[in-house]
Amino acid sequence: MFDKKIYTDRRNKLKKQLKSGLILFPGNEEPAMNYTANTYTFRQDSSFLYFFGVDQADLFGVIDIDNDEDIIYGNEFDIYDIIWMGQQTTIRDKAAKAGIKKTEPLKDLSAKLNDALRRGLKIHYLPQYRYKVINQMSEMLGIQPGSVNNYTSSILIEAVIAQRSKKIKEEISEIEYALDIAYDMHTTAMKMAEPGMVEQEIAGAIEGIALSMGPGVSFPPIVSIHGEILHNHSHSNKMRRGDLMVNDSGAESYLHYASDITRTFPVDGVFTNKQKEVYEIVLKAQLDSIKAMKPGRKFRDVHLLAARTIAVGLKELGLMKGDTDEAVKAGAHAMFFPHGLGHMLGLDVHDMEGLGEDYVGYTEKVKRSEQFGLAYVRMGKELEPGYVLTVEPGIYFMPELIDF
Repeated sequence: MFDKKIYTDRRNKLKKQLKSGLILFPGNEEPAMNYTANTYTFRQDSSFLYFFGVDQADLFGVIDIDNDEDIIYGNEFDIYDIIWMGQQTTIRDKAAKAGIKKTEPLKDLSAKLNDALRRGLKIHYLPQYRYKVINQMSEMLGIQPGSVNNYTSSILIEAVIAQRSKKIKEEISEIEYALDIAYDMHTTAMKMAEPGMVEQEIAGAIEGIALSMGPGVSFPPIVSIHGEILHNHSHSNKMRRGDLMVNDSGAESYLHYASDITRTFPVDGVFTNKQKEVYEIVLKAQLDSIKAMKPGRKFRDVHLLAARTIAVGLKELGLMKGDTDEAVKAGAHAMFFPHGLGHMLGLDVHDMEGLGEDYVGYTEKVKRSEQFGLAYVRMGKELEPGYVLTVEPGIYFMPELIDF
C-alpha cells in the first residue's frame, strides 16, 4: 500500500466535491471457476483500491460525507478460515494502513444504507460489472438487479476520473515497475521465437514471467502470427519462416498498476524488405506521436498525426494514392489503421474505461467522431500533466476489411 495520507487525501477530496450523502465503493468477490471452492485469481476493484487500498475479497467501502467518516465493511476471518489459510491480518489492521479507523461487519451495511435513504441522503456509486456485487447492491438498495447501473452517480464518476487520471509519482513508479516486467516479457518472446514453435509456448513463457515478478498479466496476452486480428487470443498457430509475430502484452505491479506494450518481430529474426518497409512506417508514426505528446494538445490530434504519417508511408509504397491530407480527413487510412492511437494507463490497462469511455476520453466540447476508425479513438480530449497513455499505432492488412 501507499502511505495512508495518500488514501486519506483522496477520500477527503471526494467529500469536498460531493458535499453530502454516502459514497459506496463495492470491492470484488472471488468468483467460482467451475465449482464454489475453486476460484479465479482474485483481483480487487480498481476504484476500491484507489480510495481504500485493501486488497482483500468481499469488502465494501463507505465514505459518509455528512458524518466525515470512512468505513470498511467486511467479515473478519474466523478459526475455520485460518485452518485453511493460516494466520491472517485483520481487516481493522489493514484499514488502519489506509487511514481508516472504523470497520464494521458486512451484515451492518444494509442498515447504514437504509438509514441514509430514510434521511433523504443520496447514495453515490460507480457503474458495476460483477453480477454478485450487482445482486448485493440490489438487495441493499431495493433496486432491481437490471436497474442498478441506471442509478449510478455522474458527479461521482466525473470526480473519480478527474482524480485517477492524474498520476502522482508513487503511481508512476508502480507503472514503471510494471513496464520493467513487460520488458522482460517482450525480450524473452523475441529471443525464444523460431520457426516450428507454437504460439502457446511463447504465450505461456511470458505469462510465467508476469507471475514470477508480480501478480500476473494486466490483460490476456495477444501473441500471434495473425496480428491482423486485433484481439486475437488464440495461441494455437505454428510459426513458420517469414512470419511476423505480434506480441501485445503487459503485466501488473504488486499494487496492480498496469503496463501494456505492443511489438512486432520476425519469427526467424530477419525482416523481409516488405516487412521492414511497413515496420519503419509504424515506428516513425510512434516516434512522431511520442514527440508530439504535450500538455494542452488534444490526443485526437496526435492520433491524426500518426494517421498522416502512416498514410504518407503507405503512399510511398504504392498502397495509397491521392492527396494525403484529404485521404486522412476522409478516414481512408483506417483501412490499415482502424483503431485509436492509445489509451489511458493506470490501475486498469484501459484505465477507468469501465466508468464510461466518453467520461474518460471526451468532454462537452470534445465529442467522439462517428467516422470509421476515428470513432475508436478512446481519448480525444486535451492532455494534462500527470496523464499516462500508451502510444500504439499499427498497420494491418485485413482481407475482409479490404474486400468490404
